[in-house]
Amino acid sequence: MCGVKEGHQCPPEADASQINVTELWSDAAQSSSPHIQVMELHSGSELCFPQLLNSSCTKPVVSWSELVFLRCLLSSVSVLTVTLNLLVIVSVSHFRQLHTPTNLLLLSLAVSDFLVGFVFLPGEVLRKSTCWLLGDLMCSLFKFTATVCVAASIGNMVLISADRFAAICDPLHYHSRVTVGKVRLCIFLCWFCLTLYNILFIKDDLLQTQKSNCRGQCVFKVEFTPVIVDLIVGFILPVSAIMVLYMRVFVVAVSQARSMRSHVTAVTLHRSVTVLAKKSELKAARTLGVLVVVFLFCFCPYYCVTLTGENLLHSSYGVFVLSVFCLNSCVNPVIYALFYPWFRRAVKLIVTLQILQPGSREANVLWRGRG
Repeated sequence: MCGVKEGHQCPPEADASQINVTELWSDAAQSSSPHIQVMELHSGSELCFPQLLNSSCTKPVVSWSELVFLRCLLSSVSVLTVTLNLLVIVSVSHFRQLHTPTNLLLLSLAVSDFLVGFVFLPGEVLRKSTCWLLGDLMCSLFKFTATVCVAASIGNMVLISADRFAAICDPLHYHSRVTVGKVRLCIFLCWFCLTLYNILFIKDDLLQTQKSNCRGQCVFKVEFTPVIVDLIVGFILPVSAIMVLYMRVFVVAVSQARSMRSHVTAVTLHRSVTVLAKKSELKAARTLGVLVVVFLFCFCPYYCVTLTGENLLHSSYGVFVLSVFCLNSCVNPVIYALFYPWFRRAVKLIVTLQILQPGSREANVLWRGRG
């Protein structure tokens, strides 16, 4: 047909090919073909599973400096949390003298905090720095274990506050009312109830693991309303209980210290007891202040950011908030155990491997002496 009429020439073949390819690409880009959409979506991004072009998530885009900061910070908090809480677990479990109601609560707290450092923090490092390659089942187990451990840590703090309230405010009936059996029952109920609560709290998330948009991510799917409920149950109520109990403990401790000073008549003895009473007041105030401030400092940033709905999956600020949130589990052994002389003696026996000797379980770690 070309060239039949004068003045009409056929276009070059190369130009015709370019027009055809351009039109073809334009039509394909506007089509609903999943292959074309995935190629366009992931251009410049690396897939977690290149062989699963249609269902793979993209790898987290994290700079080298952010990756080093994330892994170093969370790994350091994790190692400290595991080490300190493991020392508490071994100390209370090994030495018979430490099998008391209060120390059983410390043991339960140490177990929950140990799991936070051993399970939750390493899992968060994987989630935020690379693709999740462990599958949907392990993702569900991780999310369930993480939520239970964090909640159990808070619950154990409330139990310890109640124990100290009973010991200070009702010392005459403390040993008859607070027994090892009752404390074990309270610990069991604490873990059991918190497990049920967290099953209800994240049940929809656990049931929808197979409905994820892509493979290679482990995401907590929590709506705004459950977050409000968790804020009240998991933060406001526990911190209110801790503050009320320790305020009462502080008032009673100060009252007892002043009563001791008022009943002393001898001048020499008066000076000695005055110093001891003043130390009791300061110790009560310091313990109360440390407990409340640390708890608020660790949990307030997390809940404030969560309520704003900001996506913290790949942000450096999110890593900091998460580290501070989990720092509570690292600091708990310092607050509840390192202040006790028996813990320092127990750690010395553990580090020097004297606990491997026969009869070490009967060692006198409660000996009161200098040092």
